[in-house]
Amino acid sequence: MGSEGSNPSPGAMLNPITGIYGKMLKGGIVKSPIYVNNVLLVLDETDLIPDEHLSDILMPKGLERLKQFVKWCHALNIDTISVYISVIREGLDKKLLESAYVHLGESITAALSKEEACVVIYTDAPKRAHAKTINGAKRVKGRRIDVSIGLGGRNELTKAIKEIAKRVRAGEIAPEEISEKEIESELIFKSEPDLIIRSGATRLTDFLIWQSVYSEFYFTDVNWTKFREIDFLRAVRDFQLRERRFGR
Repeated sequence: MGSEGSNPSPGAMLNPITGIYGKMLKGGIVKSPIYVNNVLLVLDETDLIPDEHLSDILMPKGLERLKQFVKWCHALNIDTISVYISVIREGLDKKLLESAYVHLGESITAALSKEEACVVIYTDAPKRAHAKTINGAKRVKGRRIDVSIGLGGRNELTKAIKEIAKRVRAGEIAPEEISEKEIESELIFKSEPDLIIRSGATRLTDFLIWQSVYSEFYFTDVNWTKFREIDFLRAVRDFQLRERRFGR
């Protein structure tokens, strides 16, 4: 009789099956005539920072998963990736909140600094909003990663309207000339995601509230740190099997 250690664990027994299923999903994605060109990933700050230590260092698992997510996207030729990290402001001390923004910005910068893409990190910190472009070691033409830390869609749209109001007041444009195109020209984020993935929650986000009007949403209750490539492939394949109506 063998020892208990000689028996394969349930997880080990499932690995080959998971691998085969993953290959089937990839095969279906590659063969599909429907392409995913632009993906938005929605996270909470607690996916990267422990609840009880907002000012502490970021969780390595969350950051590593983010790096893997980028690689999964590029493997499927998804060149435009947006990441929105929701930051809860209510009830937090301003210094603690500012520290959280700093840790998020610095750690995400370090995590994505070697990606072969144009990486831009937008931060809507309490004191000031700003954007920082990271130069990768070797950029691949057309690849872009936009990371928004706390800069939501309502804030973005409000800023766009204020800019248009300034132009109207300056006589550069008449009120009746304001169009969707004019509004879009003032938006910070220009991409329109095909697929929006929300991990670990079913709560909607206002990020890209204008740009995502025709986007498809995919919700999964899988916690971000446990989100696997096969979960990502499921999301993409689910998107390809949907009938998109684009508002019709």
